Amino acid sequence: MGLELRKDSIDLGVVIKDSERSLAFYRDVIGLEHVADTPMPAPLSGTMHRLMCGTTLIKLVKLDAVPAAEPAPGGLGGGTGYRYFTISVSNLADVTQACRDAGVRIIMDNVELRPGFMVSMVEDPDGNWVEFIDPGA
Repeated sequence: MGLELRKDSIDLGVVIKDSERSLAFYRDVIGLEHVADTPMPAPLSGTMHRLMCGTTLIKLVKLDAVPAAEPAPGGLGGGTGYRYFTISVSNLADVTQACRDAGVRIIMDNVELRPGFMVSMVEDPDGNWVEFIDPGA
């Protein structure tokens, strides 16, 4: 048997500390479409900010009681588990520049990994890494 998918992408939940800072990054800087804010009931009371990236739903979760524990810093080399996610774009240089202009930490700056395959990687306000790729034609 296998999965019988109902959509062609996943939904990704990211627990955040500060709604304003995270929305400023995900919505305003990189341009994800903010579609809704949904209250979350107890026992994990808070707000889920829902943003679309193509058909993927990015769920920024701001809990009323921010968890004390944090993931290991350092992206790929910082620890095991989910360390980053990737967004394919056709305007990599523009996206990276928008991040730079907004004071976002640039981890990898428009690097050509192989002929025609460009990558940049940035850090969101909570230290999560977001990779942008342009695989070329």
